[in-house]
Amino acid sequence: MDLPVTTRPVRPDDAPLFCRLWERLSPETVYRRFHAPLRSPPVDVHRLVEVDHDLREALVAVVGGEVIGVARYDRSPADPATADVAVVVEDAWQGVGVGRQLLAELTELAGRRGVRSLTADVQADNDRVVGLVHRLLPGARLTPEHGVYAVHSPLPRATVPAAA
Repeated sequence: MDLPVTTRPVRPDDAPLFCRLWERLSPETVYRRFHAPLRSPPVDVHRLVEVDHDLREALVAVVGGEVIGVARYDRSPADPATADVAVVVEDAWQGVGVGRQLLAELTELAGRRGVRSLTADVQADNDRVVGLVHRLLPGARLTPEHGVYAVHSPLPRATVPAAA
């Protein structure tokens, strides 16, 4: 893939781009992201693009004006220092570093905003994402639960502000 990939925060006017991205995701990619065989987006698309950029954040990877990947976090209402993260990358762009780039940028942003630990659910046979977790979150603990790893990780120290 020779086209440049840029990343930026999601915007409300990205809704049509999210719909087009959804149409390009294979059933396997949808299943790996949402842990269910969904035929349409799991929530109102406006909820996905309207975030407050603090308690809820989403970054998009864009190529040629199209969204090809999304990484997001949602901070826990009970503990805003903990955030659940998720990433999805269009099939044609998987394996070339887009997910790594999105997750690294999202992790850094979360740390600057006071997030101290991340959680996620990853299917145990999703070797790519399990490897990504190990590379980007070396302190992560992966606990198997019915074919899914419950991931819990402190943020790497480099992302946490020194004056926190």
